[in-house]
Order: sequence, then C-alpha cells, then structure tokens
Amino acid sequence: MASPETVRQWLEQQGLVNTGTLYYNLAPAQLYEHALRNEEAVLSAHGALIVRTTPYTGRSARDKFIVEEDSSREHVWWGEVNRPFSADAFTALKRRLFAYLQRRPLYVRDCYGGADPRWRFPVRIVTESAWHSLFAYNMFIPAGEEEFDAPFTLYHAPGFKAVPELDGTRSEVFVIIHFGERTALIGGTPYAGEIKKTVFTVLNYLYPLQGIFPMHCAANVGREGDVALFFGLSGTGKTSLSTDPERPLIGDDEHGWSPDGVFNFENGCYAKVINLSPEAEPIIYALSRRFGTILENVVYDERTREVDYADASLTENTRASYSRFGMENVVAENRAGHPRNIFFLTCDAFGVLPPIARLSTAQAMFHFLSGFTAKVAGTERGITDPVPTFSTCFGAPFMVHQPMVYARMLQERLHQHGAQVWLVNTGWIGGGFGVGRRISIAYTRALLRAALSGALDAVEYEREPFFGLAVPKSCPGVPAEILQPRQLWADPDAYDAAARRLQRLFAENFQKFRGALDGELLQEVPAELLTV
Repeated sequence: MASPETVRQWLEQQGLVNTGTLYYNLAPAQLYEHALRNEEAVLSAHGALIVRTTPYTGRSARDKFIVEEDSSREHVWWGEVNRPFSADAFTALKRRLFAYLQRRPLYVRDCYGGADPRWRFPVRIVTESAWHSLFAYNMFIPAGEEEFDAPFTLYHAPGFKAVPELDGTRSEVFVIIHFGERTALIGGTPYAGEIKKTVFTVLNYLYPLQGIFPMHCAANVGREGDVALFFGLSGTGKTSLSTDPERPLIGDDEHGWSPDGVFNFENGCYAKVINLSPEAEPIIYALSRRFGTILENVVYDERTREVDYADASLTENTRASYSRFGMENVVAENRAGHPRNIFFLTCDAFGVLPPIARLSTAQAMFHFLSGFTAKVAGTERGITDPVPTFSTCFGAPFMVHQPMVYARMLQERLHQHGAQVWLVNTGWIGGGFGVGRRISIAYTRALLRAALSGALDAVEYEREPFFGLAVPKSCPGVPAEILQPRQLWADPDAYDAAARRLQRLFAENFQKFRGALDGELLQEVPAELLTV
C-alpha cells in the first residue's frame, strides 16, 4: 500500500500541491472521529452517522458534463445526457479547484470499481470531508497492499462553488469527467450519490470497450447457484426486492456481465430509507442502525438521536450507505455465474401494466431501450396524473455510449446464455394513482419466487392486447384477479383509455430507436408501440 507521502508526491505530479494534512485510507472508526470533530455529522442513537446535504438532496443531472477530447469523442452519446465541456475550460477549472484544495486537509481513498480481479479498475477518491471518504469506503471495492498505477482520480470538493460566467458551468455545481486524463471533478454539492454515480458513469464508458456489459441492476443468487438480475429506476424496488433472506445478495445497484458471469461494481449499498420499517424491510432496517452506516438527510430527534424514517420534510430521497462487511446473506466473492432470470422493474402509476409478464428477446430489447417507469406528479394542487419517465437501459443518466451499444450486449448475452426476462410492475393496480392502490410487496415477492423457482413455467398464459405481453393466469400465493389488471378496474373502459394513452407514450419515446432494430425483432412488438 502507498504511504501518505507517496500519495502526496503523486498529487503534486498531477498539479495539486497540498500543504495541509493528508489522511490516506483511514479506517471507519478514524473517519467517525474526524467527521464528528469536524462537525460534518452527528451520531444516531444506534451508531450510524447522520449527515445533511441540503439544499442538494439528489443528483444535479443538468450540471454533469463530459470533456470533449480526441480519445473519447467518437464513443460518446452526445446530447441531453452527455453535454460537452471544453478541454481548456476543464483545465482552468481544475486549476482553480486545486488552488482551493491546496491548504485544506485531504482524505484520500484508494479503491476499485469492479469486484472481479480480472476486470477491476483502480479509482482514487480525493475529498475534503471525512464522511465522504467513509462513503467511498462503504461503496467501493477496497484496495489491498498494492500501489496504484494510473488510477482514475475523482477530486471532490463540496465547499468549492463554481462561477458559471468564469468556469463555463451551468451553476455553482459541477460534475465533469475527462476520460483522456482519467480525471473527474465534483464541486458545489455534498450529495454523496454524485461520487457513486460518477464512478458508475466512468465504468459505463470503460467496460464496453473491453467487451463487458455494464448494468444498472441489482443481483442475487439462489442456493443452487441461479443468478437473478433486477433492473429498475429509482423507486421501483431494486434494493428491496434483491435483498431477500432466501437468496444471498451480490449487490443492489451496479454490475458487470463478463464472459465469466456477473460481478458487482461496488462493495456496499445506497438504499432509500423513506418510510423504512422493520416489518416490510427487516434487513435494510437493521443495517441502517449500525456502526459504519451513513444516514443521509433523515430527520431525527435532537435529544435522543432516534431517526424518524417517515419524515420527508427534508427530502423523499433519504438514504443509507452501508458496507457489505458484516452483512449476512451476501455472496462473499461479490460475483457469481451467468443469470438465469432477469427482471425489469417498473413502477407504473397508470395502473395499466400487469404485475408480471414473460418477455421474448424482442420484447426485452424494446423494454430495455424504453426503460419505463412513472412518477407521481408533485404536490402542486390540481395535478394528480402520473408523470411517465423513459430512461433508456434503465439508467440513461449514466450511459456514455449510444444506447444500442448496451442493448446489443444484452441481446448477445440472452442468446448465448438463455436467460428468461420478466417485466414486473411494482406500481399501481385497480386504477391509476389516486384511484387504485399500489401492489403489496408481499405479492411482488411471491411472483418473483414463483418465477425464480420455475413455478411459472408450467402455468397457462394469455396475451394481453395492448402490449402483447404474456401474462400468467395463476401463481402460487397470489390471487388470480391480481394478475389481470383490467379485471381490477371498476370501469374497464377507463382501463382501455389509460392503456391506449400509455401505448402512445411508449410509441412517442421509441421513435428515436425505431430504425435501430431489425424487422425480425420488431415483429413481436405490437405496432401501436412503434408508430405514433
């Protein structure tokens, strides 16, 4: 392992001459002491660190940029997701950022993205705050005794605010990645998710160049070695459904699919904890109340330091960051074989999609490129309709290459390994938001267990008319009427109208991909989903 002095010398070679104290790879207990002494955090009643990142309680997606430079220019999917930033402006901003960090204490963490030793990437995270270094310890693969050679380096300074007129940024917040220099800059926001997702974005660029399929998904494995993947956007249940007492967890969010199988990009979880309860999610609840966990933007009693998980007054996006170390029921190697079942999770607030449906390869490609979920419209008076969200590959903000690069990698692996893909609606049934109800997590777990065990292989299926989905007529532990969403609506005509509306939304979104799929694949997708 490198020493603080060799790391300081390395930073000087990169242009950061630091005259403050440098803390290198501190242990969690040391980082606790620093975070509390620096007044970065308070201690919860059960040993977790509580931090606040207000007013930034989520990612600042519009403040993310990719430096336009020769080595990566032709690979990047330029547009709304990947906005270009000039190399000269990056150099100037980095110089100002390094001047800010020059006299400050720095916390440096060496780690890896990717649990498979064959494919892992070295990452060095340099930050001005102890709790963010603990976050990096929780979330990424720890380095051993080896010294890093040319790590991808992330400089993180939440206290440094950009000046848009001077720096060329959109606001005081910036997340800028330079693939040619193997460097990322984050400033102006303390929200820890920016660190996590910047590393994920980097891996989403690097891995496809090596033939590895990067995935925004959770993964677990059965006792017989059967791997399952859970794709889904925020709020669809990725973490909750993959954290299963009957199936050891590989990881809850980011994985790669190599020729050898599936491996976790991370070493921890970053779970949403709003309305967390020991009854619904006992494992995550227990992990949120232990030493080493970071609770982000939760509300707590000032005297007792007891946490109120139901209080969303700061944000709905309350989070817990915890390491796999000490967790029970996890895959020790942090990787496993090729998946047998793949679940696309969607929270359909329109109340249209069935709780589970079996997909063909063509349908899997369509829904992977669509990346649909629906969010409930905010608290503005009079607005009750759900807001559709289409995020290609179930993670558009983190995809650097063109979407078809990732879709073709999925298609190739489905053909090669024969995994079955399922579409699972964790949202509303019996009506849309405001009329119907959200399907219980107990029913969803029963549906997943049936799919994983093979219990759904022998049942009878019927084709629903709007999306061409194969829907099982029965499932152990689930009432038959739950499986057919139209039957649960009080007004079937209203269901048909909502389904046709959702069809149109899918079709409008899919126009940008229409010419990329061949005719054979499109034959299995209803024309109403393809033509506006």
